[in-house]
Amino acid sequence: MIVGIGLDITEVFRFSRATERTGVPERLFTEAERDAPTERLAGRFAAKEALAKAVGAPRGLVWTDVEVLSEESGQPYFVFHGTVAERLAELGVSNVFLSITHDAGVAAAMVVCES
Repeated sequence: MIVGIGLDITEVFRFSRATERTGVPERLFTEAERDAPTERLAGRFAAKEALAKAVGAPRGLVWTDVEVLSEESGQPYFVFHGTVAERLAELGVSNVFLSITHDAGVAAAMVVCES
């Protein structure tokens, strides 16, 4: 059963400007996530936003408690920790599907959570 669906679109240029501020990349991404080009980081941010929308974005959700990484094939996937893992357990989420794309200056992500 579908528990939640989230969709987000991020303008790469605006995202790039925001991440120039001191501490922003560290607040949004784990060390493992930060080793990526700007377009990929914008897609990872869109994925985190889409996940937050799919699970209701409760107060106290920590951005670095969800990592967006990629298989060797390029397929993105999530790794959950702390506040995010707790929220997924609370909702009974057993599977999370993620798709990310970036083109023409935007990055977009879609998330489907199911129990």
